[in-house]
Amino acid sequence: MEEKKFDVKSIIGFVLIFGILLFIMYQNQPTPEELAAQEKAEQEKGEAENNQSKQNDTLITTSSDYSNNSQVLDSTQKVALQNKVGAFAYALNLPSASEKQTTVTTDVFELKFNNKGGHLAEVKLRNFVDYDSVPVYMVKDQNSAFNITFGTSDNRTLNTQDFPFEPTITKNGENTIVSMKLKISESSFLEYRYELKPNDYMIDFSIKSQGLSGVFNTSQPITLDWKQKSIRHSKSITYENRYTRLTYMHDDGKVDKLSQTSDDDEMISDVDWLSYRQHFFSSILVANDSRFNDVAITSLDLVEDEEIDTTHTKLYTTKMPLAYSGGELNKNFGLYYGPTSNTILKEYDKELEESIPFGWGIFGWINKMLFIPLFGFLSSFLPYGIAIIVMTILVKILLSFVQYKQFLSQAKMKILKPELDAVREKYKDNKLKAQQETMAIQSRAGASPLSGCLPGLMQIPVFYALFQFFPTAFDLRQKSFLWADDLSSFDSVLDLPFHIPLYGDHVSLFPILAAIAIFFYMKMTTGQQVANQPTQEGMPDMAKMMKYMIYFSPLMMLVFFNNYASGLSLYYFISNSISIGIMLVIKNYIIDEDKVLAKIEVSKTKPKKQNKFQKKMAEMMEQAEQQKQAQQKGKKK
Repeated sequence: MEEKKFDVKSIIGFVLIFGILLFIMYQNQPTPEELAAQEKAEQEKGEAENNQSKQNDTLITTSSDYSNNSQVLDSTQKVALQNKVGAFAYALNLPSASEKQTTVTTDVFELKFNNKGGHLAEVKLRNFVDYDSVPVYMVKDQNSAFNITFGTSDNRTLNTQDFPFEPTITKNGENTIVSMKLKISESSFLEYRYELKPNDYMIDFSIKSQGLSGVFNTSQPITLDWKQKSIRHSKSITYENRYTRLTYMHDDGKVDKLSQTSDDDEMISDVDWLSYRQHFFSSILVANDSRFNDVAITSLDLVEDEEIDTTHTKLYTTKMPLAYSGGELNKNFGLYYGPTSNTILKEYDKELEESIPFGWGIFGWINKMLFIPLFGFLSSFLPYGIAIIVMTILVKILLSFVQYKQFLSQAKMKILKPELDAVREKYKDNKLKAQQETMAIQSRAGASPLSGCLPGLMQIPVFYALFQFFPTAFDLRQKSFLWADDLSSFDSVLDLPFHIPLYGDHVSLFPILAAIAIFFYMKMTTGQQVANQPTQEGMPDMAKMMKYMIYFSPLMMLVFFNNYASGLSLYYFISNSISIGIMLVIKNYIIDEDKVLAKIEVSKTKPKKQNKFQKKMAEMMEQAEQQKQAQQKGKKK
């Protein structure tokens, strides 16, 4: 056998071939930029495939989310979707099946409508800003939800908020029509129709269906559900929340409210309108064709602490059934988004102004008949702060006769004090007899202590009416006067680096001035009046009580009104300052104590006819005296 030798030439050939291959591979390898681009392309391809799969799965498994319809569903997917949502699968395969919004602007609104759900996603009031100069939004950032739950003839329960509506915008003269349709075909649909008018905060809103009588299950209730969280607009959220309340009119003009300070719920019927009031702004649902019945309403207080930067005040919910008509829906409403202004709300002739808390009974009547028209007239040609001062002066002039009666009663009691002191000393061992003689002297002199109290009671309706008027006067909102930049909110002259319970984190000047004026006024009137009155048997020590009140009332004013409307504190400051001036004029220039004394002496000589109350009191005291004497005689035996 021939022996094989090591072939050096072959080895060299193989090495050269291998080297050439390495050189070729090196020359053809991609650059770092090409590698990065290739990797990115592969990632995008993988993500696209993933998203495609997820979208297909979502459309098949649920109707609560839908794609942007960038692809056409195949027959299998359409069948699966049809099995899931029935006839309404048609809407999910339209171009409108997206998360797009439709924007419409009017003189007063900037509105955004969601394709999904067909309702308002944003309501911006163009003519107003909040305390921080941010535009006022009634609806924003999903604070509101509007949904209709209905049953179908193929035994499904569906929600309009899960489906896309197809938007169209048309004109009807000067009015703008926004139509949102949830379709099951081109001719069959559920429509939300909004008609927007120029310079009008009321939207004509209707819910109508066409060609759905065979789709709706009319034996199953159809329910409208409206929820909204009220957005904060004022500096003091606690003060704003105090005037944020769900109010409704029902039973032919009766106005009621849910709780102001706690969570509350109610079942109501025969409802004309529902107001989600947010202090100076309101969202109101009005029944235009027939009243609401079997309405479940709730109010949830969201404000827990003034120190927490809370963005919403209350959560309101309304749930009510809608009635079918011939198997179809046809309901007409009014949707009001705008100022809680008496002037604006009265224009709609639906008593919507009754949603403003002017006070009940006589207090509300005084506001509606007197203070609102008077202030409206004065503020039409005067700055708002000056209008408050002028109105205060007019009110004090109107009530000046009351102060005159009060001071006259005090003067009489002061003159009679020596005589009354003598009677109490004479009958110091017989308190009942002392009381009888005291009342007799006061009656003959025409100086009953009640004659000073009754005029004071007459001022209470005016006091309370104004207490309700200023915090609800929309015209005062963001109107400045002196150092107060907003007469509807507190005037802060000093911001504190800490929070004082009940008081706040700032110092308001108008409440301080009002508290000082109240202190001096009470010193002049209440203190003197109590000092002149004798202590009655069996009665509490009024002098001691009123002494505390002289200091307690100004303190309450100082603390309680620190977060209240500065316009109200301005009124109390001016009112009490004027009262002090009137009292000084009456004391020094009108009432002559010598003449009063002379009249008392003349009155004593005349027979005094007692009224029924005085006779009854005299008889009761006489009987009590006889019983006491009989008891004393019995003890002696």
